[in-house]
Amino acid sequence: MDTAQLAGTAAPPDSRRWWALVLLCTANFMVILDTQIVILALPTISTELQLAPSAAQWVLSANLVTFGGLLLLGGRAADLLGRRRMFFVGTLLFLLVSLASGFAWNGEVLIAARAVHGLSAALMAPTALSIITSMFPEGRERHLALAGWAGIAGVGATVGLLIGGWLTSSFGWPAVFFVNVPVALLMLVLIPVLLRESRDLNARRTYDVAGAVTSTAALVLVIYALVTAPAEGWLSVQTLGTAAAAIVLAGVFVAIEARSSEPLLPLRLLRSPTLVGGNLVMVTMIMCAFGMSVTIAQYTQGPLGDTALESGIRQSIMPLMALVGSYAGQSFITRYGFRPVAAICLVLLGAGSLLLAQAVASGGSSVGLFIGLFVFGTGLGLGTVAASAAALAGVAETDLGLASGMNTASQQIGGGLGIAIVSTVLVSFSTSAEPAAGFRPALITCAIFTVLGLVIAVALLGGRRQVIPADLATVPRH
Repeated sequence: MDTAQLAGTAAPPDSRRWWALVLLCTANFMVILDTQIVILALPTISTELQLAPSAAQWVLSANLVTFGGLLLLGGRAADLLGRRRMFFVGTLLFLLVSLASGFAWNGEVLIAARAVHGLSAALMAPTALSIITSMFPEGRERHLALAGWAGIAGVGATVGLLIGGWLTSSFGWPAVFFVNVPVALLMLVLIPVLLRESRDLNARRTYDVAGAVTSTAALVLVIYALVTAPAEGWLSVQTLGTAAAAIVLAGVFVAIEARSSEPLLPLRLLRSPTLVGGNLVMVTMIMCAFGMSVTIAQYTQGPLGDTALESGIRQSIMPLMALVGSYAGQSFITRYGFRPVAAICLVLLGAGSLLLAQAVASGGSSVGLFIGLFVFGTGLGLGTVAASAAALAGVAETDLGLASGMNTASQQIGGGLGIAIVSTVLVSFSTSAEPAAGFRPALITCAIFTVLGLVIAVALLGGRRQVIPADLATVPRH
């Protein structure tokens, strides 16, 4: 049944909504799980497919770039074409590209499949979040539902670390992609049973394709410039030319959004310092988190000689503490506000990165790595909740889906940039004589990301809960 709502008409609560929440959280779980197990399996993938370090990082970045670049367009398509329909399409595509990734016979095929995988996730994630928002009324039920949505991310990361290593060690790297298949099949069966169709009948069916293309292309060029700079030279014609093209495309994107009747990113939303600050802080936190994860995965499976399973077990304390921190962060934000909590979290992330850098410099002691990951995970859990709460504070009901898409996009953009920059540092400082020399500088780079985030948090986030000014909250989207 189509339960698309006209203005002023509310659909009755769906009696199946809690079962539907489990299904929707499963989608978030699988997206996080997939990212984590691929990070863990990347050293094995690189070896067996004979990928150079600069090419290997595109197994991760290709997915993150398309995911982050197309999130807003995916959320907009769900509003116009139907949320259940687009969630089904995204899940079906997720199934197909998981099969294609597992059967990939060389690095080029795998990277292409991962890019398409990012498209599937860009359809699944914002659509699932918008379904949750529309299915649960404002108040306690919605808060519980969103807590479940956020908490499952820590569970997915932990499970990814544990089963990712076991799958890679026992069955080979293709198994980390094939594990998605049975779950996706079950989801496809349950989607028509548990989810109502819904869409915004007041919205016109127009798509900002030009905005999506220019923003995604700009991001691709930025990351490509970072990845190729060590080999080509930071001041080479290729590096500077690619960076200049990215800047031009970013300018074109802003011009398109200013003129579009249905922009992918309405520029009026950027007048809120809390929304902008929350998303920028999220970018720096996720840059740090992904950069650290890639570094530690390669360090433990390289110089320390861990198997993929041993590496996953060693790192599992980090997502577990992130799960604990995410639930503790909610009460801290209510009591103290966005800025103090975000600032403390960024300090913990920076301290965790430096502790890990010191552990690497001293030979990689298990105790040193554990302490660093413990501190890092606590900060990550607290920080992501604070950044998300700030980015969504006071947003009008009509813009909640868009704001959620922006927040999810900031996480994916941060992941792509973090992996690209840290991979560049690893390549730049490693030599044939000292192949492990790049790990400590890479972790120090992660700490630098948190300093940038701390400056943004102090400048843009309020000490107490802030809302978007009334003129922003009431401006219609079209």
